[in-house]
Amino acid sequence: MRPHSPLTPPRARRRMAGALSAALLCTAGLTAGPAAARTAEAAAGAGPAAAPARGPASPHAPRLPDGLAKTPPMGFNNWNSTHCRADFNEAMIKGIADLFVEKGLKAAGYEYVNLDDCWAEPERDANGKLVPNAARFPNGIKAVADYVHSKGLKFGIYTSAGTRTCAQAMPGALGHEYSDARQFADWGVDYLKYDNCNNQGVDAKQRYITMRDALKATGRPIVYSICEWGENKPWEWAADVGHLWRTTGDISDVWESMLTIFKANAPLARYAGPGHWNDPDMLEVGNGGMTDTEYRSHFSLWSMMAAPLLIGTDLRKATPATYEILANREVLAVDQDALGKQAEVLASEGGRWVLSKPLAGGDRAVALFNESDRPQRIATTAKDAGLPQAGGYRLRDLWKHRDTHTGGEIAATVPARGTLVYRVSADRQWPQYPPAVETGIARDPAPVEIGTEARLGTLTRNLGQAPALDVKIGLKGPQGWRVEPVTPTEDAALPPGRTLATAWKFAPPAGAKPGAYELTLTTDYRSPRGQRVTDALAVPVYAVVPPPAGTSYASDLTPVTATNGWGPVERDMSVGGPQAGDGVPLRIGGVPFAKGLGAHAPSDITYYTGGRCSTFAAQVGVDDETGDRGSVSFEVWADGQRVADSGKLTGTDPAKTVSASVAGAGTVRLVVLDGGDGVQFDHADWADARFSC
Repeated sequence: MRPHSPLTPPRARRRMAGALSAALLCTAGLTAGPAAARTAEAAAGAGPAAAPARGPASPHAPRLPDGLAKTPPMGFNNWNSTHCRADFNEAMIKGIADLFVEKGLKAAGYEYVNLDDCWAEPERDANGKLVPNAARFPNGIKAVADYVHSKGLKFGIYTSAGTRTCAQAMPGALGHEYSDARQFADWGVDYLKYDNCNNQGVDAKQRYITMRDALKATGRPIVYSICEWGENKPWEWAADVGHLWRTTGDISDVWESMLTIFKANAPLARYAGPGHWNDPDMLEVGNGGMTDTEYRSHFSLWSMMAAPLLIGTDLRKATPATYEILANREVLAVDQDALGKQAEVLASEGGRWVLSKPLAGGDRAVALFNESDRPQRIATTAKDAGLPQAGGYRLRDLWKHRDTHTGGEIAATVPARGTLVYRVSADRQWPQYPPAVETGIARDPAPVEIGTEARLGTLTRNLGQAPALDVKIGLKGPQGWRVEPVTPTEDAALPPGRTLATAWKFAPPAGAKPGAYELTLTTDYRSPRGQRVTDALAVPVYAVVPPPAGTSYASDLTPVTATNGWGPVERDMSVGGPQAGDGVPLRIGGVPFAKGLGAHAPSDITYYTGGRCSTFAAQVGVDDETGDRGSVSFEVWADGQRVADSGKLTGTDPAKTVSASVAGAGTVRLVVLDGGDGVQFDHADWADARFSC
């Protein structure tokens, strides 16, 4: 719930917040049982009417009011975009409600407008009631709820199953469950997010069951979102407690965070269904920390996983591209499908993922997800996706909003960090659609030295049951680049199953700057019925210069690629946090280093050496900024061969010398892995890193 810290990830902070002593628990007048919690609530001034006497709840009690959350909840929550800043206020929430209507989000299915932490004053009133923050909500919470309801939308609120909320900004509900639930109902609350901070060690199941019973006692239908970060495996017990449960720690607006959460939530498909959903946390789409391609993957994967879709960006500032992603009704239909199935992972190897989600009516949603930093071919079949045998299949591309057909193969070259989503049908009308044609590259192009020429092979294959006619292949480079075909680029007819292979040569101009560029590969063809289809694929290429003769520090060279588990790779400073340049001088085991790279597991930094370097060496270790925490290992790879491995290093270890022969290698990769215990505090330094060339 709180902003990320480079030193203390939110999940770790929350654990510390909940691990207070038994003495503090006694001081607070709390025990582990719901009856005792209600007694404490009455003593705090909630009054007998707000806390009717009841026996302990059965762990197998019916779910909260039947009929709620038949599909994953969709709406908005302010936390990811505002945290506790002053711009989280009544005007913002009303503005979001207005935009839901004006921008078509309500019509697309979004209905909840939810408050997160910091909406209340720091202390309760003399009667033990929660008090809306006067500066943020001068007209009170009910007035805001009434406004949201006037738009035909629903209203949600936040509190924590502890003595304080996660931002420490307001009182939690522990010991006040019945009073708080009654307040929420009286205000017109339709959705409660119930967090896990400052829980005083009280049993998680009991804390969440107590609030479940308190919500039921109000008689108002309230969707109940359990936010205990997956620490007690709520997917195994919470289906009779709440409507959705967090399966992971907090998401942040970086690719690695989204990817880690996806990988944790994806295996839990069997626990999800109508009225009880796995929740991998709110959407970051539009907050600026990822590209639109990455945001489309984020949105696609959450929809495939039947996840709740709570918009986490300030829609008053959102770009047209953000609205286009959030309002894609065809992808939303996958998330909201009445069957309520979460996608199963069919394959995951080498960063290539295939997911299949059964849909009501017999169709399947199939996602091809490429987690890597280069385009990759990903393939499956209609049979493997769970569809019956058929003469042909309709492929509906849910991002391009286009129909083609296939004889059974579902394959594409998926852009780096991209996701393609298809709705696949065993449709007898498949002949009316154009054949699906797959276009990609034969292999990743090697880095090309500026002023020299390189070669590239492209492949175009017909996956359909009818010929692709008048096929034309094109390749275009940035301005000033020379791109020429070596072999024919056209075919009058490409029969089913046949491939057109084309060779190209290209060269960056002599004055080009080193770095990443894109070639655009296009395919144009028509179907036997005359339908014209055009596709484009971005092919990343890297223009490089060889390292100079002598010894060069890695931080003074330009890497070909650099990926990092937290924030960007930093030059001559630690990784710090999510923003560039927010680190501190490198220091390992108390020893400072003026030069080097600040990284964070998992990390992969590739340099072009062009066969001109003989050795690489560095002093490696966990940066002192972690406070002796963290555990990592460092590896050096030369042209795909591992040539050095530091072994596991922790925050208590001094710097270790790593050196390797890289003679003859065209590229050298510097890799950081976690030490086998997750990536918290894994700030890893390549100190004094240098090449001899």
